[in-house]
Amino acid sequence: MDGIYDVTTLTAGQYSAVSNILSFGFASMLATTIYLYLSQARVLPKYRQAIVISGTVTLIALYHYWRIYDSFKASAHMDGETFNEAYRYVDWLLTVPLLLLETIAVLALPAANRKSLIARLVPASAAMIVLGYPGEIAAENGPKMMWGALSTIPFLYILYILFVELTKSLEKQPAEVSATVKRLRLLLIATWGVYPISYLMPVLGIDGANAFVGRQGLTIYKIARLKSAADDASYASAEGMH
Repeated sequence: MDGIYDVTTLTAGQYSAVSNILSFGFASMLATTIYLYLSQARVLPKYRQAIVISGTVTLIALYHYWRIYDSFKASAHMDGETFNEAYRYVDWLLTVPLLLLETIAVLALPAANRKSLIARLVPASAAMIVLGYPGEIAAENGPKMMWGALSTIPFLYILYILFVELTKSLEKQPAEVSATVKRLRLLLIATWGVYPISYLMPVLGIDGANAFVGRQGLTIYKIARLKSAADDASYASAEGMH
């Protein structure tokens, strides 16, 4: 199927539902991108990189929502056009490593720890997406299961890093930051958990992962503000965070 689907068999109600969801996703990513870029000045400088990365993630998602929506409309109204479902894999290949980078950046870990986490997590996340795509486009169950199993290996490795190694760094974080990061970690699992199994669900460009991207960006912003308040009493006082 090469990552494309025929949507001409949709009923009018089904078409409207998909169209409205894609439109909602586009608007959500646009609003979140603007908010994150404008809000970076409200945290200390060393945490602003995480906010910029978050805004970049939502901006990439915004672009791909637009491409998916454009392809969806064309495939429904123009003869010979098919819906290009592969856009979401291009989106994931860019945004998943960035989601990891923003999580690491906002914790302001020592340089050695930060580099070690990035060197392991970013390649693992890319491998998860790359290995998942052949299973997504495979027509037979055998190849689907094989590529799905292969893509799950780096996913499990990411879980190990998040729940074993990253936990060690939380011991040195303020209590409220630690609690928020733990919730973020669960959000990341909900986000990335879609990727290893997405080859089993031929959906029309609508996936659970993108639904979490905006929420994760706002969570990163919250962590950055909490850490700013913990680092600087004058900042906490000015922001009314006591």
